[in-house]
Amino acid sequence: MIRCLIVDDEPLALHILEDYMSKIPFLQLVKSTTNPIEALTLVQEGNVDLVFLDVQMPELTGIQFLKIANGKAKVILTTAYPQYALEGYELDVIDYLLKPIAFDRFYKSVQKAQAVLQPHTALAMAPVQAASIQQQQQDFLSDFIFVKTEHKIQKVYLNDILFIEGLKDYISIFTASERIITLQNMKKMEDALPEKHFIRVHKSYIISINKIDSIERSRICIGDKIIPVGDTYREEFFKIIDGKNI
Repeated sequence: MIRCLIVDDEPLALHILEDYMSKIPFLQLVKSTTNPIEALTLVQEGNVDLVFLDVQMPELTGIQFLKIANGKAKVILTTAYPQYALEGYELDVIDYLLKPIAFDRFYKSVQKAQAVLQPHTALAMAPVQAASIQQQQQDFLSDFIFVKTEHKIQKVYLNDILFIEGLKDYISIFTASERIITLQNMKKMEDALPEKHFIRVHKSYIISINKIDSIERSRICIGDKIIPVGDTYREEFFKIIDGKNI
């Protein structure tokens, strides 16, 4: 196992990387934290093999972190700012991931890390691991539900869903390309969706976690839509986003 640490001052970024990491059998999450000082202590104590490190953090930047850590763990930088890539490579990082990070790009980066940290294992296991992970991704990408609309029964792929809005006796399913209206109640729809990817955040809204663009206080942005987080659902929502119990 490769012992991993995730360091990012954005809880949503932590959650996304935790989810990606859970799909890869040879990665072990030691800690995910918004505190770079705590993370640096773990690295200096020799408890970590690989760090997924955000560049821009208030207490300690990723570049400063790298210089202090002085090679005690391998690092993959994660950031929305490409201008730091050159300096990162000069400090011997394994890879540089630009946000938003897609799973396939994350996996390629992890393969690079495994080739450095476990060269013999990487060669032997790569075909098996790749097939297993690809199957997990395909399972979700190809999963679908059927919903009754006014004139037909329509297939809706789960990966296409941005959010779902409840309106009295019917619901609207929003994808990037269309709005699908069906006579359905929110509870039944909530039960039909996988908890790993969807969460109810309001009496009138279910969202796809992977489609969140940003969170500001108790408002979720998905594309141009602003979705409120209801009081009843706030604690569970932020527990998932923070990646830890509240």
